[in-house]
Amino acid sequence: MKPATIYDVAAAAGVSHQTVTRFLNGFEGIRPATRERVQKALTELDYRPNSAARFLRGQRTNRIGVLAHQLDQPGPARNIAGSTRAARDHGYVLDIVSVDAADTRSVAEALDILFEHQIAGVLVAAQSDEVRTAVEARSIAVPVAIDNGTDRVERRQLSEPGRLAAAHLADLGHRDVGYIAGPSSWIASRERERGFREVAAERGLTVRWSSRGDWTSASGWTAAFDAPVGDRGITAVAASNDSMAIGFIAGLHEQGVRVPDDVSVVGVDDAPDSRFYLPSLTTIRLDFEGEGARLMEDLIARIEERDADSGVGFLPAELVARKSTKVRAA
Repeated sequence: MKPATIYDVAAAAGVSHQTVTRFLNGFEGIRPATRERVQKALTELDYRPNSAARFLRGQRTNRIGVLAHQLDQPGPARNIAGSTRAARDHGYVLDIVSVDAADTRSVAEALDILFEHQIAGVLVAAQSDEVRTAVEARSIAVPVAIDNGTDRVERRQLSEPGRLAAAHLADLGHRDVGYIAGPSSWIASRERERGFREVAAERGLTVRWSSRGDWTSASGWTAAFDAPVGDRGITAVAASNDSMAIGFIAGLHEQGVRVPDDVSVVGVDDAPDSRFYLPSLTTIRLDFEGEGARLMEDLIARIEERDADSGVGFLPAELVARKSTKVRAA
């Protein structure tokens, strides 16, 4: 079927094609009843604007640069998927460059690659101190978006997974617990740990042991051989992401420590495979896609010099209780 044109939309709505054009360009001076007819016609005809032509007329580029890290991990990949969807809805395409988020030189080189081409803005999906330092050191003429946890709302959102994990373990009766943090230079890692420790203190939990990993299952596995489990040891552990939690469980299993009978374990992310492990992993579900979409919507609003859509948000963190945690034995 031939794609619908603005003339088809105009005919279906009973208006001029100029009115349809004004509607698509965001003109506010259109009567509500007319706007409703145009919107209905657009939906029924599944009209798709020619984004390339629109940007060409405005002498603007429709490309947005993205700095990404660990795209082989579920969280970052889902975040980029949400950003991509939001960008596509507005007629933008993404130039994604992978970086080593622990290396400022890698970030600087990635920015050089992006700026070899004309871009409308930069989305920073890798949220480490090194990335932020490298970005802030550059004189960037286009809008830049980064979730950096610098305001109260962002900090609360970033710390909520840790808060929920601590509350869950407290509700199950655990008192002596451990924590596996992510890299210290990562904003999300620091905030999740902060949230966990705050609620642990509020609920009477003692964090008797902690370890620091690198988000990978291997680092969780290594941590398991250092954890004080068994008689008079910790009875529960929270990890800053699912991969480290799963590696930790594997390391405990190799030592003959049972999860959750001997030690309860909770992760963060709700990675797609987490419910299929044995035992299935209790975790904190995060709306990575929604977060990526919200950040992209905010960036595009800045690019187009308009107010961001206040209705665009993402789902709050949510506990998903499965079989890797249980009530502490008396």
